[in-house]
Amino acid sequence: MQMQAATTTTAAAARRLAPPQASRCRAVPSTLSVAGRCRRGRARSVRASASIDQEVKERAPSPAAGKSTQTTRRDVRNIAIVAHVDHGKTTLVDSMLRQAKVFRDNQVVQERIMDSNDLERERGITILSKNTSITYKGTKINIIDTPGHSDFGGEVERVLNMVEGVLLVVDSVEGPMPQTRFVLKKALEFGHAVVVVVNKIDRPTARPEFVVNSTFELFIELNATDEQCDFQTVYASGIKGKAGLSPENLGDDLGPLFEAILRCIPEPRIQKDGAMQLLVSNTEYDEHKGRIAIGRLHAGELQRGMEVKVCTPDDACRMCKISELFVYQNFSRVPVETVSAGDICAVCGINDIMIGETIADKVSGTPLPTIKIEEPTVRMSFSINTSPFVGKEGKYVTSRNLRDRLYRELERNLAMKVEDGETADTFLVSGRGTLHLTILIENMRREGFEFMIGPPKVINKTVDGKLQEPYEIAAVEVPEEYMGSVVELLGKRRGQMVDMQPSGPEGTTLLKYKIPTRGLIGLRNAVLTASRGTAILNTIFDSYGPWAGDLSSRDQGSLVAYEDGSTTSYALLNAQERGILFVSPGQDVYKGQIVGIHQRPGDLAINVCKKKAATNVRSNKETTVVLDEALSYSLDDCIEFIQEDELVEVTPASIRMCKNPKISKKNR
Repeated sequence: MQMQAATTTTAAAARRLAPPQASRCRAVPSTLSVAGRCRRGRARSVRASASIDQEVKERAPSPAAGKSTQTTRRDVRNIAIVAHVDHGKTTLVDSMLRQAKVFRDNQVVQERIMDSNDLERERGITILSKNTSITYKGTKINIIDTPGHSDFGGEVERVLNMVEGVLLVVDSVEGPMPQTRFVLKKALEFGHAVVVVVNKIDRPTARPEFVVNSTFELFIELNATDEQCDFQTVYASGIKGKAGLSPENLGDDLGPLFEAILRCIPEPRIQKDGAMQLLVSNTEYDEHKGRIAIGRLHAGELQRGMEVKVCTPDDACRMCKISELFVYQNFSRVPVETVSAGDICAVCGINDIMIGETIADKVSGTPLPTIKIEEPTVRMSFSINTSPFVGKEGKYVTSRNLRDRLYRELERNLAMKVEDGETADTFLVSGRGTLHLTILIENMRREGFEFMIGPPKVINKTVDGKLQEPYEIAAVEVPEEYMGSVVELLGKRRGQMVDMQPSGPEGTTLLKYKIPTRGLIGLRNAVLTASRGTAILNTIFDSYGPWAGDLSSRDQGSLVAYEDGSTTSYALLNAQERGILFVSPGQDVYKGQIVGIHQRPGDLAINVCKKKAATNVRSNKETTVVLDEALSYSLDDCIEFIQEDELVEVTPASIRMCKNPKISKKNR
């Protein structure tokens, strides 16, 4: 399939070096700062390869004139694997670990071994960045598996300073998606080398040429340098554990991928004799060892029992002592006595260490620049549970418990912010998106917390006296027969179409919209309903823009319980004529609880606890009650459903929705 490129893109591409026909690496002396820069796979132009090679030689950079103490470590490579969600990063890491003989031949290993968190395995997504390492031909390869969802972009941003290059995994059918653009942009800003892995090449509808061309265009749009545009392409099937330099000729294993990593990812440049510096990029907690700081040692040497100072660019330093030291070897942490610069390690003994701080030499060490994370765009209110059922299912119910837990989250989650609310029992939590906050809520309820959350609200800005709100790029893959309904739905939410093009040979269309973040709240379920579950929605933050005006995200009201009690079949039979119910017979409800969706705009108070009157008149036959199946909403669904005057009650055993009593009183 030929891709139509914009005039400006074509002009920009003409200024770049057209990739050669064969996938191979440019021979560069090891002293160059860009050692191991690689070429991409397929050609995008008809230039002769001879003239291209001549142009490469003319543009080759001169050797770096770094400090005399600056050297490279030939025995280490540090890489991060980045991609859009569901493009196969974690599955690819599984195959890399197996082929590197990390596990015994008779060892039972679960799928997606890097997704060790319960929520990650349940949802099938990566939420937290994780470290591992393998050894290939005597070279240690430190690997960081990163999340693919845009809401967890902060996890990607803070680990990129630990690596020299990235594997950009792209689906062989979908091609570059919104999160692909985000992670690639961050990698290019760091100046990292990029190896593009076209994954899932064994899919019947794979279109590798289109994917590689689209990826190259993305490099151009992101103002990549000539060296970065000259990337290596590897074609792989992560689930089968095969890779090759051409889609038609895959090897029997991932050997070509490992060779590309050694050949194309630069060796770490270090100051072996310099003052010790380690920037903390991640933290973990162990019941026995306490807080564990993880980062890459940029200079010097770190030893167990060594006295160090912990500092930031703008704060006073404090003295600490390293109690234990670990490096990553295969799939575990291994204790060591000494770590040399260029390697990634874990440090114990500093219980108050924070992400972004620098562990430095106690005499001459200086702090490294702290980690910068993009600002959050969505805010939600967390407050104590005030329903009649408070304390029945949870363990932690007080505002002090809630406050301590939320502020403890900030120690690891740099993309999140917590502020005190209008009252002592209310807190405002800001994040990258509703999923970012939903994961926190789900973790808290599993820990035994009871609390209430308000509807998500976007974080607006005022620039030059004008109100601005966040906009996102929404990419929707939808079958052609449902495209009209989806386009109408996005138009109602103030979305502006940016692009529309066919997506593969399955008769699907890819729609790209620029839409206010407000319009995305509740959009996922609406798109699935309009397309009968066939559409795929992906979003990524774009920029702040002018206020788009008022928009309505829900046309139907709520059915609200009229009194406290237990629901009965008799009452629900009449109530279901008013809309769709959330409750079944025998459930305890309270006054103000949302028990269903009203079929018309506006709320309606109904009695779902009414019992059939007992009389002394015997009937010959009992009336058979046929009830519709109750609608079951997940936590994500509830958060998208509630309106301004509604709350979600979260407990370890239940998720309920109710009217906000404070707002209800104001409206009376």
